[in-house]
Amino acid sequence: MTLGFGQANARLAAELGLRYAFSRRGSGALIGWVAVAGLSLSVAVLVVVLSVINGFERELRERVFGVLPHAGVWGDQPFVPSNSAASKLVAVPGVLGAAPIVQGSGLAVGIDKVQAVLLNGVEPSTYRQVSGMEGFLGPAGGTTLEVLQPDRFGVVLGSRLASRLGVGVGDPVRLMLPLGSLTLAGVLPRQKRFQVAALLRSGSELDARAAFIHLADAQRLFRLGEQVHGYQLRFADLDGANALAALAVRRLGEDRFFPRTWQHSHGNLHRAIGAQKATLFVLLAFLVGVAVFNLVSTLVMTVEQRGADIAILKTMGAASAPLIGCFVMLGALIGALGILIGVAVGTAVAGGLPAVFAWINDGLGLDLMSQYFISYLPVDIWPADLARIAAVSFALCVFCTLYPAWRAARLLPSRVLAHE
Repeated sequence: MTLGFGQANARLAAELGLRYAFSRRGSGALIGWVAVAGLSLSVAVLVVVLSVINGFERELRERVFGVLPHAGVWGDQPFVPSNSAASKLVAVPGVLGAAPIVQGSGLAVGIDKVQAVLLNGVEPSTYRQVSGMEGFLGPAGGTTLEVLQPDRFGVVLGSRLASRLGVGVGDPVRLMLPLGSLTLAGVLPRQKRFQVAALLRSGSELDARAAFIHLADAQRLFRLGEQVHGYQLRFADLDGANALAALAVRRLGEDRFFPRTWQHSHGNLHRAIGAQKATLFVLLAFLVGVAVFNLVSTLVMTVEQRGADIAILKTMGAASAPLIGCFVMLGALIGALGILIGVAVGTAVAGGLPAVFAWINDGLGLDLMSQYFISYLPVDIWPADLARIAAVSFALCVFCTLYPAWRAARLLPSRVLAHE
C-alpha cells in the first residue's frame, strides 16, 4: 500500500533530511560546508553594507537635520521682522517653530590662517525652536546658545573650522565680509573681532564651515539696522517640507518671500542614499543567489550518492512526496544554518566596523570621509533589515531545492539497483 503525505511521511521526510544533512560520507560533506560558507559570506556582506547605508541615513536625519532648520523663508530684500509674521508662520499646521536669521558668506581669520565661513546671526531664545545644535555644543564653552549675548561679540565655531584656524574657546577670531566699507584709506572689507564662545561638534558638515553669532551683532556687522534676511522653520514632518514651506510663504501674504527647504540643499543626498540602499539590496541578493548554486550542487550530489537509498524506499512503496520533502528539508537546513551564521557574522562585523575604521583612519593619518557630511563611518543595524535578508535568502534556498528534489523523485529503482 502506497503511503500518503500524512504524518508518517512527514516524519520520514524529516528523518531522512536530518540524516543526510552534513553526512560524512563521500565528498558531499565538504561541498555542503562550502555551500554554508558561501551563503554565510554573502549574507554577512549584505548585512554589513545595508547597516552602513542605514548609518548614513540615520546620521543625515539626526545630525544634519537635527542641527539644520528644515526650511527657510527668505526675502528678496532684507526686511524688518514682526511678531505678527512669526505668529503666522507658527500657526501653519506642522510648523514647530520660526526664528529670524541673518545669513551670509564671509571669512574667518585666525592667528595665521584664513577659512571661508557661513555666518549665521541667530537669536538664542527663538533659534533653539528650529535647531537642535545646543545638544552638540562643547562643554568647554557651555551647553546653551546663551553664550551668545548682544554686544559681547561672541561666536560659536564649528570644531573642524576652529581646528583649521588654530583657535579654541576664548581665543580671538576676526570675521570679515566681502562687503566693502569706504574709508580715507580706500575701500576696506567689513570686519569685526569676535571671541570664540563655544565649539559645535555635531559630526556634520557644519563643523567645517559654520559660524554662529548673535542676531544683533550680525545686524551690526551686515549693517542691516533692525532688518533680517529671513525666517528659518522647523517641521513636524520632515518629508513634507516643500508643501509646508510653500504654505508658510502664502500665509505671509507677500510676493517678496520665497521658500528654500532641506530638499534643495540635501535632498539629492537623501534620495541617493535611499536609491543606493534599494539597488545594493537587489545586487547583493544576486550574490546570495550565486551562493545558493553551491547548495544546488550539494543536493544534486547527495541525490547521486543516496540513489540506492531512494530506490529501496520507492521499492518498498514510498511515494514521491516524502522524498521531495526530504531534500527540501535538507536544503532548508543547510540554508538556515548558512543564513544564521551569516547574520551573526555580519552583525558582529558591522558592530565593530566603526572602531576598526577609526583605527585605520587615525592610525594612518587618512581622511577617508572628507567627501561626506560626517567624519566617521556610521553603522546602524536594523532588525527589520536582518529579517528581510533572512527571509529572502531562505526563500531562495528553498526554491533551489526543488530541482534536486524533483530529480530524486524521478529516479527509477530498477536502473539504480542494477548497478549496485
